[in-house]
Amino acid sequence: MNILVVKANNRPASEAISSKMYETFMENIKDAKDLNITTFDVFSEDMPYFGQDLFNAFGKMQNGEQLSDLEQRLVAAKQKAMDALTAADVVVFAFPLWNLTIPAPLQTFVDYVYQAGYAFKYSEEGQMISLMTEKKAILLNARGGVYSTPEMAPMEMSATYMRNVFGGVFGMSVEEVIIEGHNAMPDQAEQIVAQGLEKVAEVAKALAAQPATV
Repeated sequence: MNILVVKANNRPASEAISSKMYETFMENIKDAKDLNITTFDVFSEDMPYFGQDLFNAFGKMQNGEQLSDLEQRLVAAKQKAMDALTAADVVVFAFPLWNLTIPAPLQTFVDYVYQAGYAFKYSEEGQMISLMTEKKAILLNARGGVYSTPEMAPMEMSATYMRNVFGGVFGMSVEEVIIEGHNAMPDQAEQIVAQGLEKVAEVAKALAAQPATV
């Protein structure tokens, strides 16, 4: 089984809970047998923003024209992200809520793989058909405030967005571990984080113990 771990926080684990979640997951799965584990660090990869330059590159490729350096980088980066996702049976995202949404490099990764004909398609009747229903996504998300209440849930566009993309559009089964409220409730922070990291460890150990069931 191939496990792709998308690391989407470049802050140290001593300062960032989602980085701690990443490290906890990796520590608890590193010795697993029959698992091929690959890390894709979106902050370390060369990932130019998705935009007109990429569409220009597609047009040039169709016409057999020479690509600029930026266009070559974009095409290569997009293909690398797609290849990584294609090879994965399970994709694990470790990411924070930043300014109510996801970090920009993670958004770029999503933009690279969010492609009709690859992750989804449309039927002749115009209905969307998910093309990644055999894969599983695991979301490891941290947010300092409490966004699980009915009042705050509409503000949360991090885990919600990732769930809608990889579960709703791509069709993957989705499992989530969310640590929230540690900044809003500092007197309970240690307990909140510890309980969340324990759940992360359980998810990793379950994958390591029963890879054939995923």
